[in-house]
Amino acid sequence: MGVDRRQLFKASLGLGAVLALSACGSGSSDSSGGTPRGGGTLRIGAIGKSSKIERDPHATISNESDFLIMSLVYDPLTVPGANPNVAPRLASKWESDAEQRNWTFTLAEGATFHDGRPVTSEDVVWSLRRLREIAGETKVPVASVEDIKASGPKAVVLTCAGPNSQLPLLLRLMTFVLPKGTTDFTKAIGSGPFKLDSYSNGNARLIRNDAWHGGAALLDAIEVTLFESPESMANAVMAGQIDVASSVGAVAGRTAESHGNLQVVRRPNDVAVAIAMRTTDGPFADPKVREALRLAVDRDAMVEQVLSGYGSIANDILGTADPTFDTSIPQRKRDIARAKQLLADAKFDTGKTYQLFTKQEAAGEVESAKVFAGQAKNIGLTVEVVVQEANAFYDQTWLKAPLYTVNWGTNDSVVFFASKVMYSHTKWNETNFQDAAFDKAYTDALAAPSGAKFTEASKAIQQIEYDRGGYLVWGMADGIDVASKSVRDLPKLGGYGRVQLERVWLSN
Repeated sequence: MGVDRRQLFKASLGLGAVLALSACGSGSSDSSGGTPRGGGTLRIGAIGKSSKIERDPHATISNESDFLIMSLVYDPLTVPGANPNVAPRLASKWESDAEQRNWTFTLAEGATFHDGRPVTSEDVVWSLRRLREIAGETKVPVASVEDIKASGPKAVVLTCAGPNSQLPLLLRLMTFVLPKGTTDFTKAIGSGPFKLDSYSNGNARLIRNDAWHGGAALLDAIEVTLFESPESMANAVMAGQIDVASSVGAVAGRTAESHGNLQVVRRPNDVAVAIAMRTTDGPFADPKVREALRLAVDRDAMVEQVLSGYGSIANDILGTADPTFDTSIPQRKRDIARAKQLLADAKFDTGKTYQLFTKQEAAGEVESAKVFAGQAKNIGLTVEVVVQEANAFYDQTWLKAPLYTVNWGTNDSVVFFASKVMYSHTKWNETNFQDAAFDKAYTDALAAPSGAKFTEASKAIQQIEYDRGGYLVWGMADGIDVASKSVRDLPKLGGYGRVQLERVWLSN
């Protein structure tokens, strides 16, 4: 998956507390009060594997540490926001034609690369075309590279195949812009709030870019350290070796609560750890069977056991923080008798053992599979949990197996998830969901202006997902950062928001 999968929805990294949002509700906060001040070096830890280090910002990025570095060095066109849920970054504004097919993005005034060159529309066109060629329509939702064109020196036009009211949102954060023709990615020449000072084996020192178009960051520098495991990162922050352990998980959060010199920063609706059920063939193709599995789950117990209470129950719909999220859909609850009846009606073979594939990726992902397997016994379903190494999982299992765990962030957009993993034409259709009514609701949402028509289409998407979709979304995990109490204004938006650190400051 990589940032092409994992980080794209974590959230990954998800994918924030962004430029310009500190004055209009970034979702970050200073729990201790005080006046922001400049200076100091923030030492932050992030998860990664030395064997998976990547320097090309358009490639598959598996390491959280790499994505954090890139998000500070490079500018995307847009980023997550609080309200609305998309905000400017390298693009200062955008507008569409009446049909919402041709979108014009105007570049921020004064945007320059770290070597002093101005950022031009040609740089943006080259970067987006390269990203479209490498990652496909999932990253840049236009039909071909020819649909990305310059409009003068400071504007870019993207032409969609059909009406697309959500294009600025669908471009958030992954559209890293580099100087046209870049071939040496080790120099990391971007236009972001920090620039590369030194780099060694996944660890980086970044210094403030005083010429950043969004206004200079408060910190003098950020030192990013790669940790191979959440446990080692948690130990480092508790020992004072780093200032922030990023996305360290609920266990470390509980431990840190008893340390007087540490704070626990919770980002609600950060990650969905869900179960994907293949919908077109195999043992879970019958909607009655999928509903039975959803009714087998004790969601409160899952949140307590898997997330140590750092989370909330969910309702089998992705996009829980979307402003149009439909709270009128009844919360699905455990119903063992009904689940058994549905399996009987579907003539489901409860004499077999069914494999549930998982991997050590999101905090609690393997544990969630094991707890679910235990709960499924109550409806007569025998589930064998198979833990795979991440590379093997994405090579052999993802998009193929009948039953496997997934994790997603950036949970503030129902349409975002529909476009990436449920629309029948997406290449990342995790449950092989082929539903004409769903596709229509999705295209209706893209064609609708903001307001009542868009909300209606969004709710239609959610109702179908709830009724017969391929996901069992039992809960939402809070993002957990553990930090020294001297660290102020850490981002509190979920998903990608957590990597926007330009307004973080140190009190001593």
